Amino acid sequence: MLAALGLREDGTGPVTEPAQRVVAALSRGSVLLVLDNCEHVVESVAVLVARLLAGCARVRVLATSREALGVTGEVVRPVPPLGLPEHDGRWSDSPAVRLFAERAAAVRPGFRVADDVASVVAVCRALEGLPLAIELAAARVRSLPVAELARRVHDRFGLLSRGSRGAAARHRTLHAVVEWSWELLDEPERRLARWLTVFRGGATPAAVRAVCGAQAEELLSALADKSLVELAGDRYRMLETIREFCARELVACGESQRAGRAHAEYFLELIGRSGPRLRRAEQVVQLGRLAGEHENFRAAARWAARHDPVLALRLVAELGWYFWLRGMRSQGSALAEEVLAAVGPRAPLGAEQEHLLCRLIGVSDGRARVELAGVPERWGAPDFPDPPRYPFLTLLWGMAHGAPQLEGEELEGYRRALVGQDAWSRALVELGAGMQHQYNGLVEQAWQAHRRALAGFRELGERWGASLALSRLADLAAGRGEPRRAVELVGRALALAEELGATEDVAALLGQRACWLERVGACSSARRDLERAAELARRAGSVEALAAAWLGLAELARRRGRSREALRWCREALRVCPSDWFGPAEVRAQARVCLGRLAAARGEVEGARREWAAALDSAVRWGNRVVLAGVAEARAAAEAGPPPSPDSDIDIDSDAGVESESGVEEGVVAGGDARRVAVLLGAAATLRGAADPADPEVRWVLRWARRRLGGDFEALFAQGAGMSREQVLAVLRA
Repeated sequence: MLAALGLREDGTGPVTEPAQRVVAALSRGSVLLVLDNCEHVVESVAVLVARLLAGCARVRVLATSREALGVTGEVVRPVPPLGLPEHDGRWSDSPAVRLFAERAAAVRPGFRVADDVASVVAVCRALEGLPLAIELAAARVRSLPVAELARRVHDRFGLLSRGSRGAAARHRTLHAVVEWSWELLDEPERRLARWLTVFRGGATPAAVRAVCGAQAEELLSALADKSLVELAGDRYRMLETIREFCARELVACGESQRAGRAHAEYFLELIGRSGPRLRRAEQVVQLGRLAGEHENFRAAARWAARHDPVLALRLVAELGWYFWLRGMRSQGSALAEEVLAAVGPRAPLGAEQEHLLCRLIGVSDGRARVELAGVPERWGAPDFPDPPRYPFLTLLWGMAHGAPQLEGEELEGYRRALVGQDAWSRALVELGAGMQHQYNGLVEQAWQAHRRALAGFRELGERWGASLALSRLADLAAGRGEPRRAVELVGRALALAEELGATEDVAALLGQRACWLERVGACSSARRDLERAAELARRAGSVEALAAAWLGLAELARRRGRSREALRWCREALRVCPSDWFGPAEVRAQARVCLGRLAAARGEVEGARREWAAALDSAVRWGNRVVLAGVAEARAAAEAGPPPSPDSDIDIDSDAGVESESGVEEGVVAGGDARRVAVLLGAAATLRGAADPADPEVRWVLRWARRRLGGDFEALFAQGAGMSREQVLAVLRA
């Protein structure tokens, strides 16, 4: 369902529980959801449907299944067989006969029911009007006269009925027709039909040739002519009823092990050959080609987990980046869990890296259902003397363990051990270094590292990494007082994310661009970006991106003096935003900062302190200097009093003094402690790594403090800038 609705998961934030994503995506629309062929997963479908109906008031579900779901509100509508003629002379009124005639004419041009009405009607009656059975029988008209068809099908069912009176009539009939069709195949055709059952989601001719043998491709057309397989685009597929029958024959012949291994080894070779292309310019085209093999990849890994642990681990290790890039992290994580459960906690000899990577993929959706026990705390353990064979391991290692607390040669040695020699891994390391510098307030070092990362990803044509590097550079450009450049950089990141079809990433980037659009005065454009971001996030089922968009709308409203609207959006953002992950924790903390500003503007001092205290707790837990700086700036602004609304006639960036309606400077009315303001602003500048703030509100407070303090301002600002994090926290909690 996630795939059908196009619900991706981005590569940096947490993964929302899959059912929650579906509920979020469908909760506001009027939708008819069609779930076809549910009987083999009926219990899981029932649980999901019940949750959807409870959470989505305007969603209706139409499910087809051999068994009712058994959920509240269900109306069961039995689907009868196709109508049969009451007598031979009225055959044209019968849907069953019309279906037979249509399918028979497709394989034998010129076929006419009128040439032998009695035989056609006899076949349709024997098959009890079941569409699949009629289609299979009609396909035989190519090689059998319809009278012979009627004789054989009638005799066969009589024999089977005597042998299994306890079985449902439709099951007796379907099994009989498939078995009858099976017996008319020669042995090479039967072998191919058996081996085709190892595929899931169909197979290309090349895959059939590789798994089933060089002659298989020539036999496919014969099976298609007999309606045992169908050609859809460039893929051959089996109907599930036929596949089940042929799969039993595969087991009965003792060929399931050989066929399963051939299938798993082919798809390991396919994803291994494709891996480097997924990190280069052809990644979008390659993703499109591999998407059709998605179910085959999963089936191959599951077979290998039961029969060959090393093969299973290699498959999951190779598939990790494919799942990530397609925005299917939860599926990759779930598959890794299945394989680890079968393989066990100890790595097979020679598969240590694959076992480690499988563990990391298992926790990559942020829910930590796979224990990391036994994973070394740093790279360089005796079992891993060389850089990883899988570049994706470098990315997940950093996400699982964070930036190494090392410096100098020790840090370089660590990187040499962890990072392979491929260009993608080197660009990834520069991206990680840039993020580390950015959150440590080392703005210039971060800028240079992100530029090197961008250059590396660009040279490869790799969109995911390039988009992420551009978004980080945009933040840094805005912090350097270049909001127009930030808008341009985010626009380039957006174009790359859209090429990948990364809806969740697009929503996040639109929210980021809206912030800088507001800074350059394009408030209408900013609002449009935020509204589009919210809609995309909702459609993608991304509650974090939705919360971030709503927070953006709250800040936009607050800065323009619409406090009630801002309060509503802030509360909505907090309501939907998840926790226990760095990204959403930052959104929640920033929402608390905004709520504190709104409370302070209403004169609710204690309420503001409570909100800021919650934001501080989050910042301390996650080591987030950006949130600390935001609290410091909010406290300083509360002391100085609110700046004029951008909608007023007063220029918020003007150096002129601003007076209230009473003719007194706003800061005097606020009665704030200008000395405390200067210290807080100095601390915030150090935390952000930028002495010249990009935020017009902060610039307003700076000018206010300078006017109040005169020559004392610089010394107090420097005092705040020189404080340690613990000292800043002490001031903010006072």
